[in-house]
Amino acid sequence: GIQKPAWLEALYKEKFFVACPIHENARKNEKNVCCLDCCTSICPHCVPSHRFHRLVQVRRYVYHDVVRLEDLEKLIDCSNVQAYTINSAKVVFIKKRPQNRQFKGSGNYCTSCDRSLQEPYIHCSLGCKVDFVLKHYKDLSPYIRPCTTLQLSPDFFVPHDMGDDDMTYETPHSTIVDLDEPMCWSFGSSGSETMSVGYTGFVRKKRSGLYVCGRLANRVSEEDMATSISRRKGIPHRSPLC
Repeated sequence: GIQKPAWLEALYKEKFFVACPIHENARKNEKNVCCLDCCTSICPHCVPSHRFHRLVQVRRYVYHDVVRLEDLEKLIDCSNVQAYTINSAKVVFIKKRPQNRQFKGSGNYCTSCDRSLQEPYIHCSLGCKVDFVLKHYKDLSPYIRPCTTLQLSPDFFVPHDMGDDDMTYETPHSTIVDLDEPMCWSFGSSGSETMSVGYTGFVRKKRSGLYVCGRLANRVSEEDMATSISRRKGIPHRSPLC
């Protein structure tokens, strides 16, 4: 039969978004990364063991596996495959999503599964394009691109703690820590206590895109906390009355 690259088979056949058997007792152990060199699906806790391998993050969109177009384009020619936008990134479906149509109207339809598409696309997924190329040209090699390194995006969260306790980052002798993801502070309800920190902290509010830089000192005062909180909430500044 016609051979496909092993990583392509893995991307197509591996199960993602299931619990990782190696880290079954850990939090955030959903397998959402494909290691292209080992041809297997891994969870965030596995990533440090594969850090020198080519890794691609698999995401979910309308209950199907997708990969960022930017990542796939480094591996294979994705021209004529319809991309979709999620979280400001273009993604491509990995597998076919067949859609039976008894009566075809005018317009574009996928070459492999009859799904309606926008102009000028003719494939609705990477799998559909691969099947089309192999059926008509019998050779996928002109479409495969040489790619020796492929790393996860900087915002991908890699937990440091392998246990099932709360994840902690301990650096007693350093004031600046190279964190994989900004840490979020949780402020107590009393508001009377000050908080000790030993790293550069960032307060991150999802969707707002606003980052408030924490102090490098070892203590944060009530006033600093109040200022940070009010900045996060975006209290409006009133103009003076004339």
